[in-house]
Amino acid sequence: MNKIRRHIIFYGYVQGVGFRWKARSLAQRLGISGWVENLPDGSVEMEAEGAARDIEDLIDALSNDTWIGIERMESESIPVHGDYNFEVK
Repeated sequence: MNKIRRHIIFYGYVQGVGFRWKARSLAQRLGISGWVENLPDGSVEMEAEGAARDIEDLIDALSNDTWIGIERMESESIPVHGDYNFEVK
């Protein structure tokens, strides 16, 4: 499996709705490593490493969650780090 790593910032109704904990749960289930944290401007920053399809599935699940309201995302590819787990910062 070829791993990729994405740096993503989510904007919208993404804080105070369980976004980080949902992301961690999904990432662990999908075998994705990385981290997620709230930013002072109300957005959420994430780095996700794993199979491209699994990262797409993670983003789709977050986008379709009842409580989360993603208005837009900024995403870029970054070098793979070789992390082993997914943490909430």
